[in-house]
Amino acid sequence: MTLTSHRQAEAGAQPQPAPASPGGGRFGAGAYPWVMAGAVAVSVCGASVALNGVLRGWAWFLPVLTTVVVVSLTMALLRTFRAAPVLVAAGGLVSLAFILTFTFFRRDSIAGFLPSQATLDALGRHLRRASETVLAESSPVAPNAGIVLVTCAALGLVVILVDALAVPLGMPATSGLGLLAVLVVPAMIKPQSVGWLGFVVTAAGYLAILAGSQWFAPDARTQADTARNPGQLRRATLTGAVAVVVTLLLQIVVPGFDQGTFPQGSRLNPWGTATGLNPMISLGNSLRTPTGEGRITYATNASTPLYLRSVTVDRFDGESWSPDDRNSSRRAGTGRMDVGHEILAPEQTRQVTVVNTGDFTSPYLPVPYAPESVNGLTGRWSWDPATLSIKGTDTNSRDQQYLVQSSVPKLTTELLDASSAPVRGIPEEFIRPPSNVPDIVRTTAESVTANGRTAYAKAMAIQRFLRGPDFTYSLESPVQGGYDGNGLSVLADFLTQKSGYCIHFASAMAVMARLEGIPSRIAVGYAPGRLTGATVSVAGQGALPEFEVDARDAHAWPELYFQGLGWVPFEPTPSRGVVPPYAQDSSTSGGASTNDQNNDGLVPSNGATAPSVPAPAPLPLPGSGTADAGNQLAPALYTAAGVLLLVLLAASPRLVRGSIRARRLRGTGTGRDRLAEPPLVWSELQDLATDYGVRPEPSETPRTFSARLRGSAAMGRRAGPEPDPRTGAGVGTRAGVGTGAGVGTGSGTGPDTGHSPDAGTVQAVTDLTDAYERHQYGRPAGQDGTRRGLQEETAVKHIGQVRQTLRRNAGMVGRLRADWLPPSVLSRWGAVAAWPFRVLGRVALRVGRAASGLWRRTRSGLRRLREG
Repeated sequence: MTLTSHRQAEAGAQPQPAPASPGGGRFGAGAYPWVMAGAVAVSVCGASVALNGVLRGWAWFLPVLTTVVVVSLTMALLRTFRAAPVLVAAGGLVSLAFILTFTFFRRDSIAGFLPSQATLDALGRHLRRASETVLAESSPVAPNAGIVLVTCAALGLVVILVDALAVPLGMPATSGLGLLAVLVVPAMIKPQSVGWLGFVVTAAGYLAILAGSQWFAPDARTQADTARNPGQLRRATLTGAVAVVVTLLLQIVVPGFDQGTFPQGSRLNPWGTATGLNPMISLGNSLRTPTGEGRITYATNASTPLYLRSVTVDRFDGESWSPDDRNSSRRAGTGRMDVGHEILAPEQTRQVTVVNTGDFTSPYLPVPYAPESVNGLTGRWSWDPATLSIKGTDTNSRDQQYLVQSSVPKLTTELLDASSAPVRGIPEEFIRPPSNVPDIVRTTAESVTANGRTAYAKAMAIQRFLRGPDFTYSLESPVQGGYDGNGLSVLADFLTQKSGYCIHFASAMAVMARLEGIPSRIAVGYAPGRLTGATVSVAGQGALPEFEVDARDAHAWPELYFQGLGWVPFEPTPSRGVVPPYAQDSSTSGGASTNDQNNDGLVPSNGATAPSVPAPAPLPLPGSGTADAGNQLAPALYTAAGVLLLVLLAASPRLVRGSIRARRLRGTGTGRDRLAEPPLVWSELQDLATDYGVRPEPSETPRTFSARLRGSAAMGRRAGPEPDPRTGAGVGTRAGVGTGAGVGTGSGTGPDTGHSPDAGTVQAVTDLTDAYERHQYGRPAGQDGTRRGLQEETAVKHIGQVRQTLRRNAGMVGRLRADWLPPSVLSRWGAVAAWPFRVLGRVALRVGRAASGLWRRTRSGLRRLREG
């Protein structure tokens, strides 16, 4: 048989194009790229809908929609023009850069969409703004240009990822990983999780991706690898239904979901509830935690309920409150601290408190105000002279045990009312009122404080107003009403709805106080907790009652500055914390809140007197206590997750190899007429041989490789001539193969003295070789009205028989290598990993040659100059 290309053998015959997808037009790709682009865009936009509640309102959605649609349509257009997969992905990235430039940097770009140096400068400013938003705001955050830019860029990259998984890589089912990456954000941040709307639209888009990939016939130009038939549609529907059911039931078997049914009413929290309390974490999420996390215990000699204060939030830019760490002015060490302003109160109350933070993790240290010294800490710590907030330099608050000495002035209503001296000696940021204050905030502040003659009277009027019967404490109303945050627009909504939790009440009082000329800031920490029933013995203090607080006690309260008295805390939040004696109205007796039924036992009753308990063993600091069951389980869960990840990484070559094999052997057509593509089946045969040590040579023809495989030890042959599968007689070594002139046959017909491979396996290899040769060198498919290919059932049977023979003749090491570390996959991965180095090597070689030539020419020129 002479091996010649069908272009030579069929001179004059025009090759026929491969069958196009339904609806194929001029470029042959048909509707496939547009259908897949639409499915990807719908799924990503559906996933982005769930970000409502992470980002406030819907103003951000139009830029997101524009970005997703432009990137999707660009890749569909490139795929219509038969662009290579790499060029399609590159085109998606370029279109993403153009649309982001057009949307966010039109004035700083060339022609409105081409990035320039000014664009990069503006990009840096936007990214810094986005970083500040993420670090300093609680959800839902204001949709400023920085955070919307980051959102659009991330979703544009998700479009490219999902498209790559669904189309060129031929793994549409795994495209859900990109969508899951988007849904994880609201699932972890929003207390109501993803929500039904976002989940349903995402699921619909995902099912459309599966349906589109299964519906269109395989075509090299469309990069699809599956076929259209009723069975495929049924399997796609079943796959999607199983995925939806598994998602709905996921929280039953996977730790980390709060109570409720996904996607509505449950929050994904795989690492457990955040135990670090600082402005970077939403107080609402901590308060909505069904079980207490981040338990802290403390013992104190204070006679009144004690607040633990972590950080001061004093900077207000009109959009949100945020902390100012003042890193340039912080002082190292906590052995001695000073409030930095004069205290003229006639009496000071000094307190001793020992704190055990347990698993509470935060860069800030919880201490009672105002600390004079903190001893017993591990690691390096610094403190801010303006706020006395303590922050770790190279450590955090986890597993710290320390003793705090603090002092506060003994305040009375008379002292506060008499403090009318002008404010001096404090930073301007505590005094400066915010700009663009909504009218409702300004008019409310003016009307509430209209009758106040002094700063204290105005402060009491604001607190009385917020604790009045018109306001209610609610963790859910801000979420349902879309004003869960601390910006001015949120504050306006809060004053209209009159329902919220501590961050809303504290923000309202702080802003209204500044509008009335009273310096203010917000303290974030813990309200007084619960007695544990134990005592802690502290040297020089005796047995002190022990209290505990956790995430349910997370609290924010305003502090107002009075000249000569310092920063004075108030409690405007109904049903939380304890109103101090100096801030109580004459009609209110004691420090209980106005709605005690909502306090959930989080506030001790009148004072901190401990019940009678057995005498404790002397301890310099509080004991670590008993760990919660969740804390004991967490290490095991982390270990299990790590082991699972390692197993998945180890199994990835095997999974990829199996996926490639299944895709290659999948036929086209319907019913019993399904035909496998011979080139794909031949590639599978070559990879199978490579996995078992018979690697094809670049110069080999198909028949030469087939003969070498049949005669190899991997197929069971040890010695002797190769049997002819057609006659059973031995044939000699083939000669003249690969020259294009033909193939010679030997004459050895003697008995086979070596171990021969299974005749059926030899016949299978021969049939696969013949099918590939007919496909490559025979009459073009469709010219005679027939389809060219192998029956799918036959292809699967032949490959399975060859694989079984190779496994039987391989040793244990060979089988393990072929199954878990297949060389056919690893060599491709190695080639991809080495590609940058090869490019760099070629560049370096060319640069070296150019430099060498330049040196030779320069040296020759210098020599001629010397000689001339």
